[in-house]
Parts: sequence; structure tokens; C-alpha cells
Amino acid sequence: MQAKKRYLLVSVGACSLLLAYLCGLQIGEFHNQNHAELYGVSQDAGVPPRPPRWPEWVDPPPQTYLGEAEQEEDGPLLLHQHTSPRERREIQKNIYKSRRCRMETCFDFQRCERGFKIYVYPSQKGEVPSESYQKILAAIEESRFYTTDPNEACLFVLSIDTLDRDQLSAQYVHNIRARIQSLPLWYEGRNHLIFNLYSGTWPDYTEELGFDIGQAMLAKASTDMDNFRPRFDVSIPLFSKDHPQKGGSKGYLNLNNVPPLRKYLLVFKGKRYLTGIGSETRNALYHIHNGDDIILLTTCKHGKDWEKHKDARCDRDNEEYTKFDYQELLHNSSFCLVPRGRRLGSFRFLEALQAACIPVLLSNGWELPFSEVIDWSKAAIIGDERLLLQVPSITRSVGSDRILALRQQTQFLWDAYFSSVTKIVLTTLEIIHDRIQTHMSRSRLMWNSLPGGLYALPEFSSDLTLFPFYYSALGKSPSQEFTAVIQAVTPLQSQQQPIFKLIHAVAKSKFCAQILVLWNCEKPPPPRNKWPSITTPFSIIEGKRKTMSGRFFPHQAIITDAVLSLDEDSVLSTNEVDFAFIVWQSFPDRIVGYPARSHYWDSGKGRWGYTSKWTNEYSMVLTGAAFYHRYYHHLYTYYLPTSLLSMVDQLANCEDILMNFLISAVTKLPPIKVTQKKQYKETMMQQGSKASRWADPDHFAQRQSCMNSFTSWFGFMPLLHSQLRLDPVLFKDQVSILRKKYRDIERL
Repeated sequence: MQAKKRYLLVSVGACSLLLAYLCGLQIGEFHNQNHAELYGVSQDAGVPPRPPRWPEWVDPPPQTYLGEAEQEEDGPLLLHQHTSPRERREIQKNIYKSRRCRMETCFDFQRCERGFKIYVYPSQKGEVPSESYQKILAAIEESRFYTTDPNEACLFVLSIDTLDRDQLSAQYVHNIRARIQSLPLWYEGRNHLIFNLYSGTWPDYTEELGFDIGQAMLAKASTDMDNFRPRFDVSIPLFSKDHPQKGGSKGYLNLNNVPPLRKYLLVFKGKRYLTGIGSETRNALYHIHNGDDIILLTTCKHGKDWEKHKDARCDRDNEEYTKFDYQELLHNSSFCLVPRGRRLGSFRFLEALQAACIPVLLSNGWELPFSEVIDWSKAAIIGDERLLLQVPSITRSVGSDRILALRQQTQFLWDAYFSSVTKIVLTTLEIIHDRIQTHMSRSRLMWNSLPGGLYALPEFSSDLTLFPFYYSALGKSPSQEFTAVIQAVTPLQSQQQPIFKLIHAVAKSKFCAQILVLWNCEKPPPPRNKWPSITTPFSIIEGKRKTMSGRFFPHQAIITDAVLSLDEDSVLSTNEVDFAFIVWQSFPDRIVGYPARSHYWDSGKGRWGYTSKWTNEYSMVLTGAAFYHRYYHHLYTYYLPTSLLSMVDQLANCEDILMNFLISAVTKLPPIKVTQKKQYKETMMQQGSKASRWADPDHFAQRQSCMNSFTSWFGFMPLLHSQLRLDPVLFKDQVSILRKKYRDIERL
């Protein structure tokens, strides 16, 4: 009897196992079918089946130790709770469609064979984009890539505002799908760039935009790594509507104190979400807040119905929240916590960068802004939301030397790429440009060191040693010779003209490799036998366009790193040339020369003024007698907009001021004046020669106007004042003249 019972139990168990196995096969087949439908993949006979996967939860996961945890953001599979199954499928379809796009598969390189030009669709009648999108479009239209001809465009940008795709927002634009599909050059989004700051809506805040982007590239904030298409999309920072169009405020690191100690170790002040996505991490911050050197303040007093959802900590948190000033915390802390909000990115990120407060990022899955080119490990601490309790010990373990290095890098990145909407947009465009022109793209060193990728144009050279910025990092030095470039605007009539004396003096320099005369006179240049007889290589370059900007054209004949720029009426001795060149070799990224000028703010007129008065302070060294690196010829010609170059050519003035603006904007440093020399022009030219532009009464007024026009384009005043003047050793000292190397400089 007992044996029969055991046999019966074994049979029942075996049947149960068999039944469970068969049910499992049916469920697995059903799951694979839905999974294939979700991704648009058909399970044909010739396609191998997908490998088994761990189950994907759509129900809320269990609560963790972090307190009032709500539904955790888990990429795109987190479905909207208030939509129908059909709408959910449409959302998933839009998110995942073309997710495998790369430059090689979804971009037409043939459109870019004539260059990287960007076309912005014209705005439709009555269409008014948001303030932020207007700034983006303005930055594109003022860039070196903009074109008004769609036939020569490589990339297209919509005039339709796509920044805010939250359906609850007042900035949400309806019916985008139909409007985009009607564009004549849409072609399923190929070679199009779409900007977006906010996607999805309450409560899940998915990355849904509400329309099919097709094969278009996304420049998007708060991008999830799971949805980001590497080397196709561009992750941009989240910025507010008040972010400046140009220029922007400087970083707040004024002193590089060692050790770089501040009052607080770690701070945060922001909203705490009681329910919904993004609430988990911020709700747990009170666990590591100590009220001493770790100040983490949250408030749940926001939104219309906050009192309905408030918890036991709300009143206490709200009270403590008002005791601290946010700016005071930012500027007096070594580290700033940057937890995720409703979306992965937040305004705290840029605020921390500007304040030189090292960001501690707690936003799992966030594709950091411009991560394709920026090495964030040199400027931020990248944490893990699941390891919140370890953040205090991690920040305390960072040494003083690394804190200083991280803080300095935050200031560089802020100023180079994030301080204005224009810089954010230009960085986006330059990244895409590098993908297209891969044979001459920027290196990581160029993106992550001064002066930054926006000022280092790879078209100049792929050899970093040919740029003026990387000699120290690469252990190199500039070449030991220079090229003299003399601007000639008057015809040769006599061998007593200043240009003859100048050529003889420069040719005697042991550092002079060659002399080039840029002939910008209306009359043809005289034959070689009419010029001075010298042993130094000498050639004449006749400009096709007789313009002032032509003096800074990057002629291939200039092969040395150093350029000595000279006006035809400049007066320099050989010793002065040699000494200035020796000084320039120590400062190859700056202008080094003799004639100095200055700028000032005229509060009465509310504008910048220009002065040539002899004072102990200067901010410009004129290019009529100055050394600089030949790379600045390339930057002047190809970086500056046509509008500024045209203004200089029309006025036949201000090209030297514009070059000073450009170099100071790049280096963030003033030029360098050498020796005490009040005159650098021939007396005859100063006292009324009709050929001299210095005799023109409108000359000074034009230069005043130029300075303000240049400042408007740059968005800030890049010129910096200096009181430094470098003289030869024993200059003006009461010692024997025989002990001095540059003996004749004191007599000039």
C-alpha cells in the first residue's frame, strides 16, 4: 500500500513538471514575439532566434533602503502609466526607430564634399520660437558654417522649436510631425540636426519627443546612455532660458590657493520630489547631511499639491532650507552634489562648473555633455546613485593637489564650451564637423587643454607642434627663425623711403629666414633690381584683393612659426628686432612688439574708448611692429566672420585692433611690450604725408567705433590691461655700454 502511494506521488510530480515545462515554452514564445514586434524585428526562418534574456520588469520594483522610493527610471522600457497599449507601442516605436543609426549608415557624406555648411529653414509666418531656440539659431547664423543656400548645405537645422517636448509645457509646439514631413529636404531626417532640452512628460519623463526623428541627429540634454547613438547624436548640457547668448560670465576661481581649502566639503540645495521618477536619490540625501561641512538641503515646498503628499520630514527640511544662501554655498565648497532630477541632467551641473565647485555626479546612465571629446574624469567625480552613503568618504579622500587640478579644469571647460549658448552650439557643430572631416579632426589634447577645441582649427595642421599652444605639453620649442612680412601700400619713388631702411635692418638679423613684401598698392610692383640688394631670401606677394585683411592671409610662403609683421613706415633697428624675437620665443602664443595702445570704458558715453596716450598701462600691441605665431593668420582668415573682415576692409583701418582682440580672446592674456620706445613711425609719415592713414582725422574716430563693433561680436571685451614691459639686461643701468648686449637700443 505504501509503495502504491509513493508511485502515485512520483507520477503526479512528474506530470506537474512536464506541464510547467510546456507552459514555459509557450510563455517564452509569446515574450519573444512581443519583443520582436517592439523592436520592429521579424522572426523569419533565416534569422537566428534571440538568446534568452533576464525578465524585464514593468511593475514597480521593490522599495530600497532609500526611503520613499517610487518607480525607478529604467530606460525606455518604463512605460507611461496613463496611456493606452496602442499609444505605448507608438512611444516605443518612436524611441527605438533608427536607434542603430551611425554616421556611416544614416548620413550622406556626398552633400559635404564642398565643405561643411549649415542651412537653417526659414521661419513660417507667425511662428515665434522660444527665447532659447532663438539664441541657438542666432549662434548658427553667425557661425563660420552658415549658408543661405540649401544646395550647398551639408547639414540642415529646423526653424521649428523642438527644445521643449513636455506636453504640459507652455512652450510645447503641436503638430510637429506633419510640419516636418512637409519639408522639401527632410528625406526621413537624413543630414538634419534636431536640438532638444526637455523630453517626455509627467510622471515618467521618457525620452519621447512626440514625433518621428527618422535618421536625424539629436543634440539633446539629459540623454540616457541606452538611447544615445555614439558618434551620431551629441549630448548637450541643460541650460536655462537666462543663459547668455554670447560671452557669458567668467568662472569664479580667482585665486589658485594651495592647499585649495574652502569652508564646506560638499553642498547641495534643491527640490525634493515626494513622488514619481527622480525622487529616490534626493529623498535619501538627509542620510549624509551633517550640518557641518556637508550641507545637503532639500525642500518639498514646490508644485500645487505639495502639502497633499508631504511626509514627516517636509516641515523640518523646509525650515532648514531657508537658512543658507545658495550662492554662498556654491562659492565656498570644494564639491557640489549634482543628483538627477526628474530628468538625468539638471541646472546644478553648469552652476557648479562656473563656481569652480567640483561636480559630484549622481545620475546613473547619463551621457555627459560632449562626452565624445571631453574627459570628464579631469573635472568631476562620477558617482553611483546606489552608493550614496560612500560619497562623503570618497570626497574626503581626494587630495589637495587633485582638488586644485579638478577645480582649474572646471574653469577651463566652463569658459571654453559652456559659458554661453553660442559656445554650446559651436561645440556641437565642431564635433559633427570633426566626424565628417575625420582626416583632420581634433585630438583629445586639443579639446581638453587651453585654448580649447573652438580656437584650434584642425584645417591648419594635424601636427600639434605647429600650433602655438602645445609646445610646453609636448616638450617642444618654436622654430629659431622668423619671416618678416611688410605691408606696402605706397609706390616706390626713392631709395630714401622708410621701407628701404627697414628691409636693410631686418635683413641683418641672424634670425631672419626671409622677407616678404605684401604689395597692396594699386600700381604694379617694381622689378627686383629696384629693391634693396640683400642676401636674405626676398620675395614680393601681390594680393589679388587690395584689402587691409589681406596682410593677415595665411600665405604658403610663410614657413616659420614666427611672423614679424611690419608697416612700410616702421622704424626698427636690427638689435630691436633680435631682442623682440628672443622675447617672443618665451611667449609664442602672444603678440610681442613695440607700439602699445590701450582701451578704457567711457562711462559718460556708455561705450569702450581707444587711446594712444603714453601711460604705464596698455592692452594692445599694434601689428605695425610685432611678432606673433603664423597660426593666427589662419585663425584670423577662417574663424572670424565675413562681416568683421568686410568692415575692416571698407574702413581700411582696425585690422591690428581686430588681431589683438582675437589673440587675447584665445589666450585670455594681454600682449607683451618690449623696451621703452615712444616712436616707431618715420617722422615724415607722422607729420602729414598724404599716403599715411595716421594723418587722416577720421582715423581715430573709426578705431573707437571698431572696438565697440568687435566687442559686440565677441560678446565681451577680451582685451586685458598689463603694466609689464620687458627690457634687455642692464637696460638704462649706469654701467659701461660695453657690458650691454643690445647697446644701440638705449639711444633710440
